[in-house]
Amino acid sequence: MRFWVGAYASDAGSAEGIGILQAGEADAQSAGGPLGMVSTAVAAPGSPSWIVTHPTHDLLYAALESDGTVQAYRRTSETRLAAVGAPVDAGAAVCHVAVSPDASLLIASCWGDGRIVRIDLDPAGRPSRPQIAAEAVDPYGSSTEGPTLSTGARVSGAVVPDLAAAARAVREAVGEEFSHLVPGYDDAPETDAESEEALAGERVSRAHQATFLPGGLIATTDMGLDLVRFWRSGAQGLRLVQEVVLPKGSGPRHGLWHPSGFFYVVTELSREVFVLGADREGRWSVVSGEPLLGSLETDTAAELSMGRDGTTLYAGVRGSDTVGVLSVRGGGEALQLLALAETGTHWPRHHVVVDDMLLVAGQLADEIVSLPLDARTGVPGRVRHRTPSPSPTRLLPRR
Repeated sequence: MRFWVGAYASDAGSAEGIGILQAGEADAQSAGGPLGMVSTAVAAPGSPSWIVTHPTHDLLYAALESDGTVQAYRRTSETRLAAVGAPVDAGAAVCHVAVSPDASLLIASCWGDGRIVRIDLDPAGRPSRPQIAAEAVDPYGSSTEGPTLSTGARVSGAVVPDLAAAARAVREAVGEEFSHLVPGYDDAPETDAESEEALAGERVSRAHQATFLPGGLIATTDMGLDLVRFWRSGAQGLRLVQEVVLPKGSGPRHGLWHPSGFFYVVTELSREVFVLGADREGRWSVVSGEPLLGSLETDTAAELSMGRDGTTLYAGVRGSDTVGVLSVRGGGEALQLLALAETGTHWPRHHVVVDDMLLVAGQLADEIVSLPLDARTGVPGRVRHRTPSPSPTRLLPRR
C-alpha cells in the first residue's frame, strides 16, 4: 500500500517536497508490512505540509505553508507528480486544504493570518478565484477572564490536574494487560513556536482546518480564538451560519465528522476532544468533552482520526509523544478515554488508521512508524516497523 507524504521543506524541515511511502507489499491492501520511502514525487520548497486529493481526477492539492499558496499537482506516473498551473494565493502560513465532495471548490485555512479562503475548482480541477471569508472576532473580547473547562483540563488561569493521579486512573481503567502503554513523564517536552505563542496568552485568529459536513455545511476551526465556525457556500462566497465558542485557551485544531451525526473537535492547547451536536433546528452546541488525562501541561494535541468501525478515536499528543485512545459511547454523544499509548516516535504530527495498523508521522524524529492495533480494544501496541522520512506532517492513502 502506498501513501503520499506531506512534509516541511528546507525552510522549516528537511524534505524536498511531497514523498511516497510504501507500507507492505506494493499490491497489498494492508499496511502491516515493512515501511520504506519510495521517492520524492515532486519538489516543493514551499513546504507542502498538508495535501488532499481530488474526489475523481488524478489530482493532488497542497498547502504550501511557507509560500502562503495552494498548488495543484497531476499524477504523471506511479512515482511522479507535476504542477498544474500557477499557485493560488491563500494567506500567511496556509496549513490545511479541504476539497468539497462535489469537487466545485476547496477551502484553505491559514494559521498565520486566520484567513478562511474559498478557492473555486473548474471541471478539470484547476483552482482559481480565491475569496476570503469574513474574519473571526474574539468572542472573549479583551477580557483576561473566561470560563474554565468543565472537564478540568488546562486553560489560562485554570488548575492543572494531578498527572500522576490521572495516569494511575488510566492504568486502572485499561487493566493490567495494557497498563504498560500508559507512559511515564520524566522530561519536560518541547513545544513548537505556534503553541508557545498561544500558551503565552496572545489572542489572534489562527484558522487551522475545514471539514465538509453533510447537507452542504462547512465547519472550520480557529485555534487562536477558540471558535468552531459553520458556513455555507454560495455565489458570493462563504456565508457564516453560526459560531460555537469553546473554553478560552482550549485551541480547537482539527475536527472529525462521525457517522452518528456528531462532530468531534480536538483542542491543541487543553488536549481534549469535544463533542458538538446539532438540534432539530440545526443549531450546534457543545454536548460533552473528554480530556486526554495523563498528558503534560506543555503537550499539544495534533491529529484526530477514527478507527475503521467508527467506535474508536485516536488523538495524537506531541511532546510526551502519545496517542489517546477514546471509545465512542451511546449514540455518539459521549467519549471515554481508554488509554494514552506511546507512539514510539517524536512529535506525532499526523497519524492514520489503516485496517489494523496505526501509521504515525514523527515530524521531529524524521521518520514514520507503524503500530499494530489490538483487535479487541483498539489500543496500539509497540512499534512494528519504522522508516526514515524527512519532516513528515501528513500521511494520505493513495487511491
